[in-house]
Amino acid sequence: MSSKHVLLVEDEPHIAEAIRFILTRAGWQVSLEENGARALARIGAERPDAVILDLMLPGRSGLEILSALRGAPGGDVPVLMLSARGQGRDRDAALAAGATAFLAKPFANAAVLEALEAICAGAEARSA
Repeated sequence: MSSKHVLLVEDEPHIAEAIRFILTRAGWQVSLEENGARALARIGAERPDAVILDLMLPGRSGLEILSALRGAPGGDVPVLMLSARGQGRDRDAALAAGATAFLAKPFANAAVLEALEAICAGAEARSA
């Protein structure tokens, strides 16, 4: 079985490296994009099994990316939204824009893996 591919859209290098480490160790292929303005093109080109998307990014916000993604053909990829702003309104905005799940920073590394695997399992169940 080939490994699943996730595109991580995160501009904070330490967070990106921590997430990449835990996911790679669990068998995921991880691509990284640091700039929100390039994220949609990367999603379209790479067609990952899932996207981990930071809310606050340079170039384009995670909410803008997510809204555009959900309006595009093939835009049903599972998306785990991350935010340092974990207030209820941020979570609500992310879910209203189409996020599959939401995690507030700081988070346990294991929580990212668990959430990612859960949203992918849900997507597989819906497509079966």
